[in-house]
Amino acid sequence: VQLQASGGGSVQAGGSLRLSCAASGNIFSMNDMSWYRQAPGKQREFVALISPSGTTQYENSVRGRFIIDRPNYENTVTLQMRYLKPDDTAVYYCSANVLTGPPGGPYSPSNYWGQGTLVTVSS
Repeated sequence: VQLQASGGGSVQAGGSLRLSCAASGNIFSMNDMSWYRQAPGKQREFVALISPSGTTQYENSVRGRFIIDRPNYENTVTLQMRYLKPDDTAVYYCSANVLTGPPGGPYSPSNYWGQGTLVTVSS
């Protein structure tokens, strides 16, 4: 299973960016899809999650500014980021919990990560 993230870039404070992540490979079904970020010198932290039913969770500092979504096309997750702040500067990673296995099963869940996309917010 491969996750390909895109959409990072540089923006001024108050601006917006939209990240996208597409999963491909041996996927029987997709469970939760998430975004994490890692700022320079800091540990990777949770940003947002969306379940297969569309239930969402957000880290406190991004709630109300970021929106995670799973568009109708399969195995894709997006992160719409608004009112960006310099503190949002980080490498953003998508993650997916995927049910995978050989044809006919058995299937088991595994976590996969994308390669990361850099978001830089200047003041």
